Amino acid sequence: MDWDRLRIFHAVARAGSLTRASEKLGLSQSALSRQIANLEHDLQTPLFHRHARGLVLTEAGELLFQAAHDMNHRLEATRTRLMDARHKPSGPLRVTAPVGLGAIWLTPRLKEFSELYPDIQLNILLFDEELDLSGREADIAIRLRQPVQPDLIQRKLFLVHQHIYAAPSYIKAHGFPRRLEDLDEHKIISFGPAPTYLENVNWLVRVGRPASHPRKPVLTVNNVYGMRRAVETGMGIASLPSYIVAPDSPLVQVDIKGLQMPVFETYFVYPMELKASKRIRVFRDFIVAEARGWKF
Repeated sequence: MDWDRLRIFHAVARAGSLTRASEKLGLSQSALSRQIANLEHDLQTPLFHRHARGLVLTEAGELLFQAAHDMNHRLEATRTRLMDARHKPSGPLRVTAPVGLGAIWLTPRLKEFSELYPDIQLNILLFDEELDLSGREADIAIRLRQPVQPDLIQRKLFLVHQHIYAAPSYIKAHGFPRRLEDLDEHKIISFGPAPTYLENVNWLVRVGRPASHPRKPVLTVNNVYGMRRAVETGMGIASLPSYIVAPDSPLVQVDIKGLQMPVFETYFVYPMELKASKRIRVFRDFIVAEARGWKF
């Protein structure tokens, strides 16, 4: 079997459609379709069910996908080792992080790293959904929870605290919520839709309420920076991670006596197979040094 065809088949199967695979590979949909058709002809079996919603692997396609996935995984690992055999750390390094933490805390620190290691090409992937490190969707992850997969190496970085914030204009118009029950009278801005591991981020709509009757938010935003901007306009109050609110911010921190707010543990994570990688090691040491002493 031709590896180029297998590589294209693997990409199409992961994307679930010719359109998304075309964007990722930089090839036309017709070219991808021909390669898949030729592969199916060579193997004398269909690999996909064609549906209006996309492509679904057949049983034969599932078997081939797993084999192609394993081959691709091994090639990526070999490429990493070959690059790290050089004297200086070099080559691409894909780092994934949650959108807010990555945009506000991580990216401003990368200029210094890039100057220290100019031969490393950083690719920062900001998603609130967790990418699959074992499947090599990224090389490194910074995560807001402790990973449970046994094949991942982890290093705790820092704690991220949540606080309630409001704009002075909102406080002037609506007052401070002093007690837990006061929250029922306030306009709440929430995060959503939230991945399962970030479910506690919307504690403000649930705390002190029956599970079946949470508070209805005035606004839901799927980005913590967007939440902060909405709070700054005086639209409502929100629970925000402290790293996104600068010390000189005009926002007011709202404290409710006796109320315990969520805390997220942040971890630096990478696959076991990359533990000897120079690129991983220097980036880990840099981030750990940057995180040391930080309290959010």
